Amino acid sequence: MEKYDLKENMLDFIDRQKILSLIKDEKTPTKEEVRDIIKKSIEVSEALDLSDVAKLIKVNDKDMLEEIYQAAADVKKKVYDNRIVTFAPLYASNLCVNNCLYCGFRRDNKDIIRRTLSQKEIYEEAKVLAGDIGHKRLIFVVGEHPASGADYIADSLKTIYSVKVKTKNGYGQIRRVNVNAAPMSVDDLKKIKAAGIGTFQVFQETYDKELYSRLHPKNTPKSDFNYRLYALHRAFEAGIDDVAIGALFGLGDWRFEVLGLVQHAKELERVFGIGPHTVSFPRLERASGSELVGTAVSNDDFKKLVAILRLSIPYSGIIVTCRETPEVIRSIIPFCTQRDASTKIGIGAYSERKNSQELNRQQFELGDTRKLDEVIGELADMGYITSFCTSGYRCGRTGDHIMKLLKSGVESRFCKLNAILTFREWLDDFASDDVKKKGEKLIEKELDEVLKDNKRFTPEMKKTLTTYYEKIKSGERDLSF
Repeated sequence: MEKYDLKENMLDFIDRQKILSLIKDEKTPTKEEVRDIIKKSIEVSEALDLSDVAKLIKVNDKDMLEEIYQAAADVKKKVYDNRIVTFAPLYASNLCVNNCLYCGFRRDNKDIIRRTLSQKEIYEEAKVLAGDIGHKRLIFVVGEHPASGADYIADSLKTIYSVKVKTKNGYGQIRRVNVNAAPMSVDDLKKIKAAGIGTFQVFQETYDKELYSRLHPKNTPKSDFNYRLYALHRAFEAGIDDVAIGALFGLGDWRFEVLGLVQHAKELERVFGIGPHTVSFPRLERASGSELVGTAVSNDDFKKLVAILRLSIPYSGIIVTCRETPEVIRSIIPFCTQRDASTKIGIGAYSERKNSQELNRQQFELGDTRKLDEVIGELADMGYITSFCTSGYRCGRTGDHIMKLLKSGVESRFCKLNAILTFREWLDDFASDDVKKKGEKLIEKELDEVLKDNKRFTPEMKKTLTTYYEKIKSGERDLSF
């Protein structure tokens, strides 16, 4: 990591004119150029150069797009194997001092019912998520407001981690809490680091500074483009070495946002030697109190941009959320590593058993409201094993360590082994009879692959896997590599 003084270097590292120039260039890349770029991506060494990403964006030939989609699926399989990690969002407060034109939490929205959960209420939310549904990881979400600042977040993390619920054969417990919150100072970030934060997630919303200024009114904290742009630099300064980036697609030109995300990833690589652990690409959805009409991203363009992001930042996790419909999720899941399920985004909606979507209680409208059990059954039908693994964080596989393992392809071994073990846990504790049958059939296939593979898995790893697997079947929990 190079010596870096935030106070002296808070310059806009997003080169707006360069990005606009790359988008304006109408030259179509040759098949050979595209295949050379794909080859670079498969090497998984670092984020692609912006010029290469721009060339992928310009591909419209149907056959070449199919090559891009296949390559994106291959890169995902190489880096993360065939597992999909599941999680749930826990929205704890919709109080906000900002006035973003597209957001249901915006300060001037008089329709929304404002609420901040108490620690007791947060405990009850986590209890349902861990004990009834079976989630092991959450993303904790709050608006930007003094009532839900760093101290509140730190207390909430401790509360969530304290939950331990008896299940059919073992116990339910949240083992990893990521945080999506406003940019913070280094001192505040140190507080949530001490409380056990997983990944710190801040979305720039749009990387186009001119568009950003129109969407985020002056005299609000969020109006400061550069302060938000450096949110993850401050996280690294505070000792948080797992960070996540994202943009809200539909606010502007999707091509600009893809190039902005890649430039952000390359900046983090340049300064800290560590790229984003995950990348998100939510699309603009209907929200209470917002009449903003954005730039719609078609489903075809959405699939294309997700595949390009997978190739452009090949080591990173790629997250699709329940903003999207089941059909859209199925079309891009081959490129993705994580998705949520059984999702509710109303404040207190899990423990209060609110199943309807009430826009005056939530930030936006969901596209997929299916239960985790149904989603896991569908993933199993598609050949994907659901993983509830959180062991890498406890074993120190974060920051530069995880980057090296991801880029070398070594991490995929741990992904596969831990997916088998944690999936076995979930099947025994939470699955319906039908999904349990599907899951056990898939586990048999996964076990067979591991036991026959003498290149990726040592005899010791295989022995440990079979030992742990039998212990989990007998009721032990949280055994992993």
